[in-house]
Amino acid sequence: MASSPRVVVLAGGVGGSKFVLGVRESLARRGAPEPTVIVNTGDDLWLSGVRLQPDVDSILYALAGVNDTERGWGRAGDTERVNHELQQWGTGWPWFTLGDLDLGTHLARTGWLREGLTPTAVLGRLSERWPLGVRMLPMTDTEVDTHVRVAGGDVLHFQEWWTRHRAQLTPEAFVNPGMDAARPAPGVVEAIADADVVLIAPSNPVVSIGPILAVPGMRDALAATSARVVGVSPIIGGAVVRGMADVCLTAIGVATAADAVAAHYGSRRDGGLLDAWLLAEEDAALAPAVDALGMRATVAPLWMRDVASSAAIVDTALVAAGV
Repeated sequence: MASSPRVVVLAGGVGGSKFVLGVRESLARRGAPEPTVIVNTGDDLWLSGVRLQPDVDSILYALAGVNDTERGWGRAGDTERVNHELQQWGTGWPWFTLGDLDLGTHLARTGWLREGLTPTAVLGRLSERWPLGVRMLPMTDTEVDTHVRVAGGDVLHFQEWWTRHRAQLTPEAFVNPGMDAARPAPGVVEAIADADVVLIAPSNPVVSIGPILAVPGMRDALAATSARVVGVSPIIGGAVVRGMADVCLTAIGVATAADAVAAHYGSRRDGGLLDAWLLAEEDAALAPAVDALGMRATVAPLWMRDVASSAAIVDTALVAAGV
């Protein structure tokens, strides 16, 4: 396989943004082509008349170097004057903060959407502002916001369940209305077909990676590609790294364990996704169980403390892919 591989990444959330920084660094050192990142748009929403794309913006801001690393979301040094004024008018969600700089992004996006541009074209425009070193594509141009059905039958937008209720309301199902009519965004299937390696970031398997895989045609594209598909465990030592992914996994009947998530994705040998799976050193004892699933288990340090450690993870993933 080429020493300068063409790489596609499936990613979402803060974990995805950290991983993508490592992908960019690792491939730049090799002189490889810019990677393509297929971003989850399942947690998008309309709020106060503007279109928000939290995962898209998290990865965009991280690549641009303007993200707020302390909060883990939004722009560094942002202010909240407009957000305060919106709340005085009784609009928006008082528990969902919109920074002023962040609102600039949302307003630009919404204006272009109103002019008739597709989400793919809008993301292309947003990507022109900074030298990202990455090609970003939304998973689909169709609106497929994630909804959560909780115990008792109420249905909430994912952001309300996640941000307002901190995933404390027991979820019974995660659904994406409109998904049946969705298709991969332009360029997505072609990027997967042309790739040497497809990396599944250590993002939430249920609400970040799950919606990407749920887009009709996405799994077919992954099954048809000659690329090696390598996933990175979001579980270290039997616990999530951040967020409430364990609650999401429990809701779909998957244990919070590295081998269980690997089994959830499945091996390509058995009609699943993965050729190889990276486990943390803390989970080394699970490697034989992962091998038994029909995928190559590779044990490595998986804490993404900085760009260098994230790039080291990507280096290991590429070796696992045979690069």
